Amino acid sequence: MERSEAHGFAAAMSGAFLLSCLLFAAINRHQRGPYMDEAFHVPQAQAYCHGRFLQWDPMITTLPGLYLVSVGAVKPAAWLFGWTGSVVCSAGMLRFINLLFSAGNFYLLYLLLFKIHQKNKAVSGFQRILSTLTLAMFPTLYFFTFLYYTDPGSVFFTLFAYLMCLYGNHKTSALLGFCGFMFRQTNIVWTVFCAGNIVAEKLNEAWKTELQKKKDEKISSRKGSFSDLIRILQFLIEYLITPKNLVILTALTWPYIILVTVFFVFVFINGGIVVGDRSSHEACLHFPQLFYFLSFTVFFSFPHLLTPTKIRKFLLSLRKHPVQYSLIAVISLFLIWKFTYVHKYLLADNRHYTFYVWRKVFQRHDLVKYVLVPVYIFAGWSFADTLKSKSIFWILMYFVCLLAVTVPQKLLEFRYFILPFLIYRLNIPFPSLYRQLLELAFYIVVNAVTFYLFLNRTFQWPNSDEIQRFMW
Repeated sequence: MERSEAHGFAAAMSGAFLLSCLLFAAINRHQRGPYMDEAFHVPQAQAYCHGRFLQWDPMITTLPGLYLVSVGAVKPAAWLFGWTGSVVCSAGMLRFINLLFSAGNFYLLYLLLFKIHQKNKAVSGFQRILSTLTLAMFPTLYFFTFLYYTDPGSVFFTLFAYLMCLYGNHKTSALLGFCGFMFRQTNIVWTVFCAGNIVAEKLNEAWKTELQKKKDEKISSRKGSFSDLIRILQFLIEYLITPKNLVILTALTWPYIILVTVFFVFVFINGGIVVGDRSSHEACLHFPQLFYFLSFTVFFSFPHLLTPTKIRKFLLSLRKHPVQYSLIAVISLFLIWKFTYVHKYLLADNRHYTFYVWRKVFQRHDLVKYVLVPVYIFAGWSFADTLKSKSIFWILMYFVCLLAVTVPQKLLEFRYFILPFLIYRLNIPFPSLYRQLLELAFYIVVNAVTFYLFLNRTFQWPNSDEIQRFMW
């Protein structure tokens, strides 16, 4: 890092942290007590603070990583600064843990952008800092910086594991992946993703060798065609069933294999992936979740995905491959027809944005969910088009992980999209400076509206005296 870039990064990180501290103070003034899921998380952490490690709230569905880290941070700080009484593990003090995770995420995002795009010499230090600032302010993640939720810590350990994987430090990556798993069980998918990075790299090397042997340049130049995809899948199967290749891949990915094995042992002993209340977190094949994620990604990445050039390219592709797109449309309609689930929380809780998205869009008419299929197809095409700089094996591996982390979820919850979105956004080519600035400005506006609604547009339910607030 050059000196000017180091100074710019320090200024951006300090400025972002100062802004976050001001917002943190405002939110804690307006909402002193636990809100929403904090009503479960805060008392559980306070029980750990008082040494009651066997006490557990059965409504909590995640493992105790957040509470263990909180106690590990708050207790030494309380001893060092002489804090006593209720302030030690108050809601405000526990929320501050996530503010620290947010600062860590800022640094990790910068390091990941630097590592992933290090071969692109056209990317300036200013662009890296700007993209880091933008991703650090990603609205769905940034909002939960100020509440005692698992998201900032979950993202921190997962991004840290990904960074260590990219640097080839796989034992450390697996250990950090375990920490991420302790925050949210579904993070095991991103451990598989880290292992998949190694496998994709080896597959890409073998594929290039195969192309050179056959001197078949047509395959590599037409990576998106259906016939080439079939050939690639055949190569993939042949490579993975060869014992020698399996031994090599196992030797490279053994730390991740151990962690995945631990995960399966946990699932077997626990009787499922969810701890605590399972009635509201049932796994199912909710394929439209993929369509919701793609729409979510287009919304938050519209400067990159929703451009006149993209639309023209899509229409051209549509004209060239009508049969393929017709087949995709039919499959999409079938998946929506047979596999759409509506969680009771989505219909009942009017504090979340998803409640209004569902009511204002999907509940207008029974046919709306089918009418949106062309939008989903464009979103999927544009999403894949921005990743074409990655190898086909990386794309396949990421897509499998994306399916694994979204499809089994019955509840439409934007928080579940944070990690797949961030990993996608980190890996797309750097956009123009204009589009980066537009993206940052959009995130700032969305954040400003969200915090304004949360702080100032409160309401009450007819059967409750508690103040309710709008949130993600």
